[in-house]
Order: sequence, then structure tokens, then C-alpha cells
Amino acid sequence: MNSLDKILDFQLVSIEEYKIKVYSLVIILVIILLTRVILWLIKKSLYRRGKTKKVDAGNTYAFYQIIKYIIWVLAFGFILESIGIKVTLLIAGSAALLVGIGLGLQQTFNDVVSGIILLSERSIKIDDVLEIDGDVVRILEIGLRTSKGLNREDISIIIPNSLITTNKVINWSHQSKKTRFSIDVGVAYGSNVDTVLKILEESAYAHPHISSRELTEARLVNFGNSSLDFQVLFFTKNTFQISKMKSDIRRIIYQKFSENNITIPFPQMDLHVKSNDAPPGFEREK
Repeated sequence: MNSLDKILDFQLVSIEEYKIKVYSLVIILVIILLTRVILWLIKKSLYRRGKTKKVDAGNTYAFYQIIKYIIWVLAFGFILESIGIKVTLLIAGSAALLVGIGLGLQQTFNDVVSGIILLSERSIKIDDVLEIDGDVVRILEIGLRTSKGLNREDISIIIPNSLITTNKVINWSHQSKKTRFSIDVGVAYGSNVDTVLKILEESAYAHPHISSRELTEARLVNFGNSSLDFQVLFFTKNTFQISKMKSDIRRIIYQKFSENNITIPFPQMDLHVKSNDAPPGFEREK
């Protein structure tokens, strides 16, 4: 027992009145271990409660992240106290230093505050599909300073949180998991309008990821210079892979147009050339 006491009381570091003993390291390890155990229990409890009460997974994740950061801050404070550093005195004595650090790391603090806003406000959640600076990403993780997303090319993107909170961001998953998209197509003049409308609606609904046939609608939107311009609108939950989905629907449309002898015209332009040899008031056409 005496040997154990001697080991625990052995000084590793001594700086003026601050002394770090083996006992202090044991306390630090115990605090870290308890913190991890507490966070694990909280996480299991929150996600189990979310499944039983059908709480949104994004909300559960945001709530857990906030709890995790608070508990780790408290644990860090206990660690400082265990080695003899008074947290209150440390904060008061380093106020000027913190101001200088704050000015130098202004953007970092901005990102951190933005992360707290995202986690507490919960306007952005995990698996939400966002359009940021023209790039479409699916959010995989919301951290305190940065968020991690995946774009349509399966490339991981690290996004500073301030970019999400201060810029214009389109959240395709905010109100509903279903989003409406459209495909534009032009057909030759003289085509049967009703047949074209029917083909467009059938082609869109033929795709397995279309949400509702009743909400799938084709329209004649304009009389173009070279074509009758149509548009087919549809709803889908597969917003992240919409580019591939539109490609599949266009392929079906083209196949059905070919089967029904409906042509997609080339742009046409009439060119009139005026000859200098022609008498006034006459033009030569080519």
C-alpha cells in the first residue's frame, strides 16, 4: 500500500507552485473515461428514444452534438482544476490574451458560432440536400466549426459553417422530402399536342423514383421559333441523384417520341442576302 502511495505521489512536473503527480494523471484519465462513458450512455438513450418516438434523426444528432460539446467543456474544466489551475483565475488573467487571439482567429470563431447556431436552430439537419454556391451536397455531419458533405460525384466536401449561415442556401429537404423538378423539350410544329402531353406524363411516371402520378403534369408552355415547347413536372424524393434521374426520363421520352413519329426539330434560321447589283426594292434570296 505504501509503494502504491509513493507511485501516485511521484512528481512528474513541477513548475513553481504547480505540481503534476502520477495521481493527477490518474484523475485526468478517470475524467476522460467517465466523460466518454457518459456520452455513450446519452447517445444510446437519445437514439433509442428517437426510434421509439419516431423523432427526426437530424434533430437527435443536433441535440446530442450540443450536449457533447457542453460535457467536454465541463470535463476540460475539471481536468484543469485537478492539476491545480483555477479556471476562473485563468480566464480573468488571460482576458487580454483572449482578445488578441479572438482578433487573430475571428473567422474561426465565426465558424464556431455558426456551428452552434446550426445545431441549436436545426434549420439544417443530417441527410438534408443543400445547394451552396451552385454545388449540390448532402450533409453527412455538422461539426462545431465545419460541416461535412458529399456532392453528386461522391466527393467529400468540408464546408465552413459560416458559409451556410451567412450565404443564400437552398435546402431541398427543409419542408418536405419530395421536391418538384421539370424537364423541357420541344417538338416539331404539326405534332399532336395531346399525344405529346400524354407521352411526357407517361415517360416521367415510368421512372421508379417518381413519387405520385397525380402530381405528374405536362404542359405546353410556349410557341417557339422552331418548335412547340413543352414541360413535364414531377415530384421525387431522390433529389440528390436528380441529374441521373432526368437523364433516364429523357431517354424514355426520346424512345416514345421515335415510336410515335414525333420529331424534335433542329433550330432553323432563314438567311436573306441582299445583292448590290439588284435594282432598288429587289432582294435576292438564298
